[in-house]
Amino acid sequence: MSTLQVMVRFNSNHSFMVNVNTSWTIARFKQELGRRQGVPSGQIHILFAGRDLSDSLRVRDCQLGQQTVVHAISGLPQLSVDARGPSTAPRSLSDVQLNVHPGGAAAAADNLPSYFVYCKQPCKAVKPGKLRVRCGRCRQTTLTLSRDPSCWEDVLEPRKIHGRCLSSGCPGTVAEFYFKCADHPTSEDDTSVALPLVKNNTEQVDCLACADVRTPVMVFECADGHVICLDCFAQYCVTKLNDRQFIEDNSLGYTLRCPADCGNSLIKEVHHFRMLGDEQYDRYKDYGAEEWVLKNGGVLCPGRGCGMGIIPEGISNMVLCTRQAGSGCGFVFCKLCKEAYHNGPCGQTAPQPSAPANNYRVDEDRARRARWERRTAATINRTTKACPGCKVRTEKNDGCMHMTCRCGFQWCWLCESEWGRNCQERHWFGERR
Repeated sequence: MSTLQVMVRFNSNHSFMVNVNTSWTIARFKQELGRRQGVPSGQIHILFAGRDLSDSLRVRDCQLGQQTVVHAISGLPQLSVDARGPSTAPRSLSDVQLNVHPGGAAAAADNLPSYFVYCKQPCKAVKPGKLRVRCGRCRQTTLTLSRDPSCWEDVLEPRKIHGRCLSSGCPGTVAEFYFKCADHPTSEDDTSVALPLVKNNTEQVDCLACADVRTPVMVFECADGHVICLDCFAQYCVTKLNDRQFIEDNSLGYTLRCPADCGNSLIKEVHHFRMLGDEQYDRYKDYGAEEWVLKNGGVLCPGRGCGMGIIPEGISNMVLCTRQAGSGCGFVFCKLCKEAYHNGPCGQTAPQPSAPANNYRVDEDRARRARWERRTAATINRTTKACPGCKVRTEKNDGCMHMTCRCGFQWCWLCESEWGRNCQERHWFGERR
C-alpha cells in the first residue's frame, strides 16, 4: 500500500501535510480534507497543474509526487466546464506532448518523459521535467486552464493561454507556465529551465558527430532536424567557445547554429548552454558580454587581468576603466592602439589576431544519416497506418491483418476499418478475395 506526503494549501491561507493513499479517489481525498478542516467535502475543489481534479480520478493517476503542493479551495459554487478545463484533457500536464510535429508522431513514448529541463540544484544536470502552471497575476497555482498547451510556443511565449484564477478576489486570467525537475521533491519556488531541443531518441537516429545511437539527444530546428548526443553537443560548444566562433545575434544573443552549418538553425533558447556545466557556462556568459560590447562600438580594457567592457563616450581616444562595484582597474588607455594613453599619434597599431580555425568538423555522411525529420516523417508514413479509432500511428512488422490497438479498437490492416466477419473471411492473412 503506497502513501504520499502531499502539501495542501487550503484556501491559499495556510498549509499542512497530508498522508494520502495512492489508491484513494479524489473524492476520498476531499473527505480527509473536509474532516481536518471542518467543512463538507462536497464544497472542496482540489486544484493541481491547471485542473480542478474530478472526484473519480485516483491519486496514483494524477502524477503527484512526494511533497507535491496542491491547492484546496472551499466555498466556491460549482465550476463551469470552462473553469474546470477540457473534459478530454490528459491526466497531468506532464502528459501533454509539446514535441509533436504536424502530421508526425509524438516525440516521446508513454514510458518516457515528454520534456527535459536543466536542474541547477541539486542535480546540476539534464533531467526529466514536469510542467506546472500558475496565475500570472497572484502567482498562485490556483488557475484552471481553458485549454491545454499543444506546442512549445504555448508554454514559452507569454499570454498565449488563458484560464480562470480561483484564488479569492483574484481576477487573473493569464496562465504562466514553469518547469520543475522530476527527479526530486521540489518547493513551490524551486524551478528549472526548459530545454525544448532535448528529446528522447525514440527514432534511434545516429548522432551527427560520433554516430552512436543515444538518448536523450539535441534535435536542431534546421530543415533536416540534425541530431547530436548531449556529450558531443558539449564538445561542439566548448570547441566553438575556444575559437570564439559563437554568433552574436541581435534578437537571440550569443548562440550557435547546427553543427552541419545549416541555415535557419540558430539555437533560440540559450539556456541549452547550461548543459556545459558551471565553468564553461560562465565562460559563455563572459564571452557573450564581450561580443556584445565589441559589436556595439565598445572596447575591452587591456589592463592586466581586467578585460572590462566599456562603451566610450564622445570622440576622444582616451578611455578610463572606472573602478566601480568591484570591477574596473582604473587603467587609462588609448581607444585605438589599446596602450597606455598618450598624446599624439599611436606609435604602432596593435596587430589584429587572425581568425581562429574552425576545429569542429562534421562528416557529410553522418550529417545525412542524423536527420530527425527524415526518420520521423518519411519512415513513419511509409511503415505505419493510423488506427481508425484513436488515430495513433501503428506499425505492423509480422502476423495477420487483424490489428488490436492499445485503445482497444480492433481493425483490419488492409481495409483500415473495424475488424469484422468479412475481413476475417476474405483477407485475414493479407489476401483480397
